[in-house]
Amino acid sequence: MKIGILCSLVRKEEKLLFDEFRGRGLAFDRIDDREIILDLHQRRWDFDVILERCINHSRALHTLKYLNDCGVRTVNTYEVANTCGDKLLTTLALIRDGIPTPRVLVAHTPESALQAIERLGYPVVLKPAVGSWGRLLSKINDRDAAEAILEHKETLGSYHHSIFYIQEYMEKHGRDIRSFVVGDETICAIYRTSPHWITNTARGGAATNCPVTAEVDEISVRAAKAVGGGVVAIDLFETPDGLMVNEVNYTMEFRNSIDTTGVNIPAKVVDYVVAVARQGK
Repeated sequence: MKIGILCSLVRKEEKLLFDEFRGRGLAFDRIDDREIILDLHQRRWDFDVILERCINHSRALHTLKYLNDCGVRTVNTYEVANTCGDKLLTTLALIRDGIPTPRVLVAHTPESALQAIERLGYPVVLKPAVGSWGRLLSKINDRDAAEAILEHKETLGSYHHSIFYIQEYMEKHGRDIRSFVVGDETICAIYRTSPHWITNTARGGAATNCPVTAEVDEISVRAAKAVGGGVVAIDLFETPDGLMVNEVNYTMEFRNSIDTTGVNIPAKVVDYVVAVARQGK
């Protein structure tokens, strides 16, 4: 079995995965996305499976597309990365499969974005369609703030600021849930608690164990299937009407969730990677 791990910087998560592979006597090749050269005319890659762990979304997306077109099995696939890497595509997939998710309006100009914000009603959350770690999020409480932030985005002018993804604000009461799905199983979940409205652990949110109830499992697995399955993390809101999916993440971080949940997440990921490799034999 020939295994590759596509990554750039080696974070705690990658070190844990490397250790898990080595502990099982499974050799792997580390493929550095900063050094790789993709010969688009070369269609043969001698790997049974490649685990994608890139930090850079564009590098992950283009490399996965190339590898999948070459017939290489990857975790996750290009389709999953493409859908999860774009909040608009994720939301469309969730709506298509009837999975509860906050209301979203999308606009392409500051003028139409202001109209959309006021149609939803303050407060709203303005997000870049492509982004992670809770960066560049804005909670907009009134028209003055909306006008200022929209002007800033128009002036900044980059791709990340050209599409206005406007989400209904959901009151978290200080916490949300992140669940981890591997294949068809919700392996564990955590509460992310913070006095700030952004609860990402990358932004200082505290992780505690969240029981995987039937409701958490059902909506998490459905959300994972909606984006194409594989190894993903689901961000959930608790609402008076039940759980609601906020986002789905395809290159999940898990360093703060192993001791918190008591689940060996790297082992579960490696189990899945090996199973995907065997499917191709």
